[in-house]
Amino acid sequence: MAATPVINLRKGHAVRHNNDVCVVTDTELKTPPRMASFVQMSVRSITIGKMYNLRMTSNESLESVNLVRDNHEYSYKDGDGYHFIHPDTFEDVLIGEDKLDAKTRGYLIEGQKYLVVFADDVVAGIELPANIIMTITDSPAGVKGDSANNVYKEAITESGMRVQVPLFINNGDKVSIKTEDGTYLGRAN
Repeated sequence: MAATPVINLRKGHAVRHNNDVCVVTDTELKTPPRMASFVQMSVRSITIGKMYNLRMTSNESLESVNLVRDNHEYSYKDGDGYHFIHPDTFEDVLIGEDKLDAKTRGYLIEGQKYLVVFADDVVAGIELPANIIMTITDSPAGVKGDSANNVYKEAITESGMRVQVPLFINNGDKVSIKTEDGTYLGRAN
């Protein structure tokens, strides 16, 4: 793809940095007195999730990458990796374990839809929704006298992830969980 001046990059743009596809998460143009202007930006690697802080002069360029996000349904996991099915074409997309970090794997539920990210027609990873509805499979019973303040207990979801929930949540309840940090948002219908 074409080289894009760093001064034109915005949050969400995809670029190639150190032969790795990265998404711009933050950018700021700085013009100190008696110095040349420069762009300070943060980019996140799609493949390994590492954050890079870049400082480049405003006349430098980075190679743009075409990102395509497409809805796919998580189907199953086997020895090769995680299988996602396109809902219209039923095309099977295999994503290796190296492309998904442990946090992301904790939010994968069979039958749930996720955005699969393709960079230059190659699978780069998946994007989680802002929150996800999960079923509680194991939760200790709440003790009646422990409700003086907002008291939480540890519960286990259907994917095996541990989350802190209020005392009134029981086994089989559906809860909404924020995927950014794994916090409890509320009950779900």
